[in-house]
Amino acid sequence: MTDKTQPVAVRLRGQQLIHEPLLNKGAAFSREEREAFGLDGMMPHGVLTIEQQSERSYRNLQNYSDPLQKYVFLGSLQDRNETLYFHLLGKHLEELMPIVYTPTVGLATRRYSHVFQRGRGVWVTPAMRGQIAPALRRWAGRRDIRLIVATDNESILGIGDQGAGGMAISIGKLSLYTAGAGVDPATVLPISLDVGTDNQGLLSDPLYLGWREQRLRGDAYMELMDEFVDAVSEVFPDAMLQWEDFRKDNALHVLDRYVDKLPSFNDDIQGTGATALAGILSAARVHGRALVEERVVILGAGAAGLGIARQIRAGMEAEGLSGTEAAHQVAALDSRGLLIDNGALRDAYKRELAWDESVAAERGLNSGADLEAVTAAFKPTVLIGTSGQPGAFSEDVVRAIASSVERPVIMPMSNPTDQSEAVPAAVLEWTDGKALMATGSPFDDVRRGDQVFRIGQGNNAFIFPGVGLGVMLSGAKCVTNRMFYAAARALAATVSDAELQSGLLYPAVNRLRAVSGQVAVAVMQEAVSEGLCEPLSREAIETRVREGTWEPRYRPYQAVE
Repeated sequence: MTDKTQPVAVRLRGQQLIHEPLLNKGAAFSREEREAFGLDGMMPHGVLTIEQQSERSYRNLQNYSDPLQKYVFLGSLQDRNETLYFHLLGKHLEELMPIVYTPTVGLATRRYSHVFQRGRGVWVTPAMRGQIAPALRRWAGRRDIRLIVATDNESILGIGDQGAGGMAISIGKLSLYTAGAGVDPATVLPISLDVGTDNQGLLSDPLYLGWREQRLRGDAYMELMDEFVDAVSEVFPDAMLQWEDFRKDNALHVLDRYVDKLPSFNDDIQGTGATALAGILSAARVHGRALVEERVVILGAGAAGLGIARQIRAGMEAEGLSGTEAAHQVAALDSRGLLIDNGALRDAYKRELAWDESVAAERGLNSGADLEAVTAAFKPTVLIGTSGQPGAFSEDVVRAIASSVERPVIMPMSNPTDQSEAVPAAVLEWTDGKALMATGSPFDDVRRGDQVFRIGQGNNAFIFPGVGLGVMLSGAKCVTNRMFYAAARALAATVSDAELQSGLLYPAVNRLRAVSGQVAVAVMQEAVSEGLCEPLSREAIETRVREGTWEPRYRPYQAVE
């Protein structure tokens, strides 16, 4: 691990150094550094601290009221000075996370070609067949890449195919890895697998920057993916890869195809599942029900819904239910209604989510039963939304759930904010303040009489940075579902009693760095127990997490040839 007390050896000089965002200090270069690196006369005389620079940047940021303008300002800062960018982000994380990630990143993705300023990361297109590995080498240079976030841009948040704009998602995720878990920004790489788009609005936009063709499909798509994964394994043999925002069928196929090829996971499936499970486990500290007693309804049978169902079922199995029993404690609905395995479901992932026909019949439900019918017959204790359908949790449905359970858990998890299945204020009104709530996007506190309810955001940022950090620091050979179960339990344990009493099912965002450390420790312990890395004691794991994280501060530079 890098000795944080030692000077950094730097070869660049003059303008080259100033224009390298990983090394640039701006006005914080010391007098000695300015002389040693040929910087005299290239900037004003005064020397500032990073705290002064950060405060000045924050004041300048306040000149903008529009979230997208703030996003562009922060992106420009990151392109100039990464250390300062992460210092500012870390100091104001709760305020700025909705800017660098959801919900503003959704708008930034839509507008990507119109607000583009500087290329960051790698775009892999079908035109690069046979040349992906050399392209990765050219981009990396001397950098030791340990973490990659790659998207094919087809299923961005709740807004669908955004073509090359999906790069904003990869960049945003990696910002949270650094700000939220201390991953060194010099070791990360965002990648857009730009295989075209079926979004006609983008294809007809003269400013669109992506590969201007219909989406690559079938064997040609998988051949390009195979070459990409082979190239990553060859060029970055120590890297972990996070798959992001693939369409549900491709997401599952890609995840399964490469799980043994390199350490990798899909945040939309596994990260979302662990995040939702953590919220349910936190709520149990309030209502007292065991996980195996919960009856869960998931509205939305895409990648997120599948990931949540898998993680909840795995948790129930870990606590004593059989696989069949756990499967029938979780009901999933798609746009056509309740999923039942009656021979008509063509997609394998939907068959995995479906109830047996005989069980559904015993409960008086048929294939396609709507949410109201499922609620009335199944009497869920937990309602989760991943449908992207605003208002899908109607007053009738919520009141029906509240009539059969004292403290229902209601989690409209779709994002951006305007895709949420319910508004927290309405749910709390319909349940007389008894619902235990979390949402996928940020919502303001809700006041009912003299009581103020804080609304926790079930953001995957509480899971994936810690999982990634734990995998990288342990050197685990692969990423397993048991690691995500360990991460979910660790996350739930970090929620304080005071936070629970205020209505939060997740910790405050300003504690993300500490929370990610606890998640990383749990993941590393699980890696050890599964024999996926070298044996490490709890003490050794905690030391590795403490010493293996990056801090946004300027280290002294030593000039080398």
